[in-house]
Amino acid sequence: MDFKKEIDKRRTFGIISHPDAGKTTLTEKLLLFGGAIQEAGAVKSNKIKKSATSDFMEIERQRGISVATSVLAFLYQDKKINILDTPGHKDFAEDTFRTLTAVDSVIVVIDVAKGVEEQTEKLVEVCRMRNIPMIVFINKLDREGKDAFDLLDEVEQKLGLQVTPLSFPIGMGYDFKGIYNIYEKNINLFSGDSKKDIEDTIAFDDLENPELENLIGTETALNLRENLELVSGVYPEFDKAKYLEGELQPVFFGSALNNFGVREMLDCFIEIAPPPRDKRAEERLVKAEEKNLTGFVFKIHANMDPKHRDRLAFIKIVSGTFERNKPYLHVRHKKKLKFSSPNAFFAEKKEIVDVSFPGDIVGLHDTGNFKIGDTLTEGENLHFTGIPSFSPEHFRYINNADPMKAKQLNKGIDQLMDEGVAQLFTLELNGRKVIGTVGALQYEVIQYRLEHEYGAKCSYENFPAYKACWVEAEDETNEEFKEFKRVKQKFLAKDKQGQLVFLADSQFSLQMTQQKYPSVKLHFTSEFQ
Repeated sequence: MDFKKEIDKRRTFGIISHPDAGKTTLTEKLLLFGGAIQEAGAVKSNKIKKSATSDFMEIERQRGISVATSVLAFLYQDKKINILDTPGHKDFAEDTFRTLTAVDSVIVVIDVAKGVEEQTEKLVEVCRMRNIPMIVFINKLDREGKDAFDLLDEVEQKLGLQVTPLSFPIGMGYDFKGIYNIYEKNINLFSGDSKKDIEDTIAFDDLENPELENLIGTETALNLRENLELVSGVYPEFDKAKYLEGELQPVFFGSALNNFGVREMLDCFIEIAPPPRDKRAEERLVKAEEKNLTGFVFKIHANMDPKHRDRLAFIKIVSGTFERNKPYLHVRHKKKLKFSSPNAFFAEKKEIVDVSFPGDIVGLHDTGNFKIGDTLTEGENLHFTGIPSFSPEHFRYINNADPMKAKQLNKGIDQLMDEGVAQLFTLELNGRKVIGTVGALQYEVIQYRLEHEYGAKCSYENFPAYKACWVEAEDETNEEFKEFKRVKQKFLAKDKQGQLVFLADSQFSLQMTQQKYPSVKLHFTSEFQ
């Protein structure tokens, strides 16, 4: 098997958006084209009969939102496509940030009526920092929304992107007639029949051809010609090299629900999107075509199958091949592990794979060996960077609501915290457990999963904290550090890794502490060593 050819076949990307922009529906339509599913299920109906393939936690089905990142793979035109469908909800942003460390490119979904929303801005900022190539998909064109040019301006201004449209809408909402595909020079006519899998496409490279009037009407044809003239005058020509460097973002228009404009984007995507990219480790730059395996854990998911208490560590392969039953070095533990049943994914369906290549996501059954950020290699001591834990903003005591189930509760908390859903702090003073999260919705998810996956019930009470700061002391034996520990005793806790954490109760108290104890350094992420 030609190793280089396998790398070139792979496209691993994430789909990001604000909640409800149609991200999960788009994911589903991409799977439809890949032949991975036979029919699409509407996700957003409250009377959900059949829920989206990529949302497989019960709470996601009830809420109609994606909570956990799910991994889906399919083949399309001889390319192996790996999609990471990320949570759009801001309370799960941390999971999305971590996922963005594992993708080679991104599709940003924007709702035509709402335009650029807050969560999209934050996620695009992360992509820009990492120079991740992005394609923008403006969705829901079958509804009334903002003018196409206004939207393009908004994307440029709010997201700081340099865009170039590769397709353009013909009308919108009630007047939506279809899309002109600038990239392939053809017209797709919209019939409004969402049950049809694939719509009509008419090759059309000469816009002056009077046949255009017959297809879409005189006035619409005139508007389209004017709009396309404006597009070619205002926006730069598409340049693949600039796109790959993260300096130019192509834009497509469509309606994922009606399966419209999706194939055009997918066809262009597999042609222009990058194969697996090189990744920076602390020690050196790791190139995808290196023969030796390297990979890192970007996500851990407990109870993929509630019947078996299993955890899966999701590993992104950076270089080399991952082979079943071959021993690899777990760098943090300094020990060799081998895996008899590595999984590839199709939403909650898993299949065992014998060999995986750079760009692939592999799920490894884990009994507690892995935590997020761990590296696997064939012996080299490497550490991939940039997968920190963030300082939580919400804090609550967690109490056992069923004394008979203390063991199940402890196990459940232990496993869910390993997933990075939230962070656990144990108070030094009395050993009480405090859960810190980035968003308040996490508490509901934890409570729900503890009950349904572990048979344990919990209740919460407020814990008055403003920020969690990881403590680094210049010298643990000096008097200043001892005084800090004595005075702040009731605000000190240990995290799951045993690191000392200061739970400041207000911004003022945090500033005063920093002034009073200058030799004690306080960090807002856990990755400061």
